[in-house]
Parts: sequence; C-alpha cells; structure tokens
Amino acid sequence: MRQNVKLTVCVFCASSDGYYPPYREVAVAFGRQLAAQGWGLMYGGASVGLMGAVADAALAGGAPVCGVLPAVLEDREVAHTGLTELHFVPTMHARKAMMAERAHAFVCLPGGFGTLDELFEILSWAQLGIHSKLIVLINPEAFFDGLITFLWQCVTAGFLRAENLALLHVVPSVDEAIHLLERLVPAGLPPAPLQHQPAI
Repeated sequence: MRQNVKLTVCVFCASSDGYYPPYREVAVAFGRQLAAQGWGLMYGGASVGLMGAVADAALAGGAPVCGVLPAVLEDREVAHTGLTELHFVPTMHARKAMMAERAHAFVCLPGGFGTLDELFEILSWAQLGIHSKLIVLINPEAFFDGLITFLWQCVTAGFLRAENLALLHVVPSVDEAIHLLERLVPAGLPPAPLQHQPAI
C-alpha cells in the first residue's frame, strides 16, 4: 500500500451482486469517494460481486487497493488480478487479522454470512479492547434494519451492553460514511496495531 495514503479503509461486503441494483451502486459510490479522498482500500481480494465493484471503482479513481484472500477461496471468489497488492493467506481468520492490523477503520456494506462474520468478529475485537478503530455500517435502502432491530433486542434482553452496540456507527448513505470517517479517524497516522494478535 502506498505510503502517502491518508487513510486505509477496510470494506466488508458480498462476493455477489444481490438482486437489487442499488446495493452495487452503493459499493461503486463508496469506492469512488474513497479514491477521491486520497484514501486506500483494504478488502477481501475478490473480483466479483460488491467486492469487485468497490475495488474496481477505487482503482479507477487512482486509489491503492490491497486484497487479502484465503487460498481456499481463490477460485470461488475469483481473485482480483489488477490490485495494488494481493495477499493469499491460509485461513479466513488470518484474512480478518491481516485486514484488521493494516486498516485505520472498517466499513460494512450489504452481504450475507461472510460479510456478517467479518463485521461481528471486528465488533467483538473492539468490545474486548483488541482495537479501537471506527466501525461503520452503511444501511442502504434499510437493508440492515432487521439486524439493527435484533441487536437492540439483544440489549433489552441483557446479552449486549448498549455502550458496546454503540461501537457500531450506522449511517444511511455513502456520503455520511465518508463524513464520519473524516471526522473520527485521524489522518496521516499509521494504523494502530492490534492490542494483542488474535489466535489464528
């Protein structure tokens, strides 16, 4: 990743497009705006789906893009061969640990099990004090409303503290996500290291 990047943002999202075009449009818009800010992208390394869309848009805008792909998914997620950097790692957990170490902040876009796995693991690490990096959930077209309702149910049932749920910053649009990153993430500093490396 080039050294003069102000911020490196890790994006979690689907390796498929879904059935609703606005979800892909959000991925493209985020990649474009990230590049316009002079930021770098860290993501899962695929060339397909929303993952490919955000990477291609960032690359087209001149942003450096680093992908991290478990070797077992090289064919299934179709490795992106046009990235600034592409790392193959042995496990899904190694992928998440590398992205977490090298990113300044995290942004989650629509996706399924894999996306939610990445989001919840990074939230769990924040809750445990492993990192203190910003975590943003972009909620286009109310895609995540059911999940947000469930998480508040976890709070009211006593399984999740409200202050830990507040680690997740929910915004409705790409513009608001960019503004939040500008306000809350210190620019020009190297990514803060994880407080202790999760076991891989």
